Amino acid sequence: MKLVTRAALGWPVSAAPSQTTAKGVKVHYEGTAVSTKLLTDHDACIDEWKNIRRSHLANTRENYSDVAYNYAACPHGYLLEGRGLRRRTGANGSQALNQAHFAILGLVGSSGLTEPTDAMLSAIRDGIDLLRDNGAGKEIKGHRDGYATACPGGPLYAWVQKGAPRPDGEEKPADGGGQAKPVVDLSRLVAAARTDPPRKGTPVSYSGAKVVEQALVKEGLLAKGLADGHFGSATVAAYAALQRRYGYTGRDADGIPGRTTLTRLGKAHGFTVKD
Repeated sequence: MKLVTRAALGWPVSAAPSQTTAKGVKVHYEGTAVSTKLLTDHDACIDEWKNIRRSHLANTRENYSDVAYNYAACPHGYLLEGRGLRRRTGANGSQALNQAHFAILGLVGSSGLTEPTDAMLSAIRDGIDLLRDNGAGKEIKGHRDGYATACPGGPLYAWVQKGAPRPDGEEKPADGGGQAKPVVDLSRLVAAARTDPPRKGTPVSYSGAKVVEQALVKEGLLAKGLADGHFGSATVAAYAALQRRYGYTGRDADGIPGRTTLTRLGKAHGFTVKD
């Protein structure tokens, strides 16, 4: 679990009312346009979360005691602390509907960024398990369950209705239960990154590119629909975001894979690298 605490966000201890137990967890979305910039810039996710809290605290009519949710989850797989554990949700937790469940927000909306990444789903699931360990019951619901709203949006609600499962393969051993790990040829991957065709439906230069793209999807840096085997401009941008996440800057974060970053990515997602 990749947890960003309130302290790391610069926030004081939550002033929200305490609540030790609930029936379970409800999943929410923003319900407004969310920028796709969040897919490639984790700092934008932090800003989004801070802005949500700021807008809630500015609501003088309902007099919010804190951001409405216990946690949020971003496209990069980070669980962002809101009210935290054992706190009522909503404005001040005065509504019975709010008291029935703790709450997790996925940073997706009604337009722009609408599809949760695998990494986001994993982080929401981390939050559900954490809340279950601290007073939440077994129920997993969407905001629309019991209230007339579109929240948490079609894609996220479809996942909730399935029981909020971990993304495909996440709970399996990294070696595939004894099967050989995929091997990515670095030199062929670099060639693909420099020469791959710009659109779907044309031949790919190296099939191993899809292995790397699938890892970038799990990192929350690439939309699932773009993991098509073409190491084109979207994948280059996603890999550059990975390089920046790993601490590289300038020309060292140009989106062209290097051995160090690729090996690190492979260790996290079950493939090996050869030159």
